[in-house]
Amino acid sequence: MAVQDLPRIPWEGGPDYWKKFAKADGAGWDDPNFFPIAIWYNGISSDAEVQYDKDHGINTYMGMSDTTPYSLFEANGVYWIGGKLNDTFTEQSRNWVGSFLDDEVDGRFTPDAGRQHLQALAANTPQGFFKYANFTQMVISHYMVGSDAQQFVNNFTDAVSVDMYWYTIPYCSLRPYTNAHLAPVSEQNCRTASSYGKTMNALRMQDAADGKLQPLWQFVENLNGGPGEGPFVANISAGQLQGAVMNSVINEARGIVYFNQSLSGTCGGGSVLRLSQVMPGFCGADQMEAVKTVNARIRELAPVINTQSYDFSLGNQLDTMLKIRDGYAYIFAMVDGNSAPGSRNFKLPDGVKTNQAEVLFENRTVQVDAAGSFADTFESEYAYHIYKVKL
Repeated sequence: MAVQDLPRIPWEGGPDYWKKFAKADGAGWDDPNFFPIAIWYNGISSDAEVQYDKDHGINTYMGMSDTTPYSLFEANGVYWIGGKLNDTFTEQSRNWVGSFLDDEVDGRFTPDAGRQHLQALAANTPQGFFKYANFTQMVISHYMVGSDAQQFVNNFTDAVSVDMYWYTIPYCSLRPYTNAHLAPVSEQNCRTASSYGKTMNALRMQDAADGKLQPLWQFVENLNGGPGEGPFVANISAGQLQGAVMNSVINEARGIVYFNQSLSGTCGGGSVLRLSQVMPGFCGADQMEAVKTVNARIRELAPVINTQSYDFSLGNQLDTMLKIRDGYAYIFAMVDGNSAPGSRNFKLPDGVKTNQAEVLFENRTVQVDAAGSFADTFESEYAYHIYKVKL
């Protein structure tokens, strides 16, 4: 069987999905080179600030002061998802693409009241804007009745996300450990990048319940996701940050949103990325460099990531994504959430005949034997490798 004849994963449409929404389509979101990378509450007041954010891979904003002029978005080629901030925004503002309905409604309202709230917000969304909302882990867990969770996820939005900050909130340390999620997360591997991918898998289960799919986005903390009242657990490390983002992509995230507030611990602030710009020796500098690195890789590989994945297992104890574009197979790989780091064995689809695979961003290759097998090492739970193989 040719590799192109392998079955594919369920698909909401990728870049073509955005053609259904006049504002996103008109802004170029249907371009295969575009992948949404948003940031939560990172204020902008000058072109220099926006350019700094763009240099770190940010192309979309959510949450902003109502004094922010629309011109900053248009002049710098970045996008706004939210309400009308002031009179500089009109329904003709090209870079205003979506409506942000609300945040964590499932955690702040009863199911009935939450549905009524979201319905009212959705009904008031201007024509042509897509509707987006973010929820808590309740909608992907057994903490909420399944039908209530599925209605939250499916009935109001055109794109949806969940915030669950596995590395930096107390959840994984609570006793007894509950393992309450639809995509089970073991206690041993709770604070690993694989848990972010399982968030995507669980959210997809809920999203698929109505037989229709929408883009799933992933929230990742760029420093700390813990509650302001504590207790402080940890800051995400630079390596963990990259791993959380990449595992989300491997598990079919169609967008990344950075939680940009650090509310507990000694390295805190209301706008982490901006602090890295203005504060010499900022304590979160390494994490912001990791944001820049992983976003640059996503941006470079967007035309690949924005294609429909092939449903194929490349090996045991691996979490992988297989893509094909322009005569090459691309394999995104990490260790799975049920095993420890170390060596892994890969087996390419039978239709792929090659003697080596290029490891992108690492300046090396791995040898592939006549049977299409190769091995590589993952030194940490958050390590990832991306292989490019000629077909």
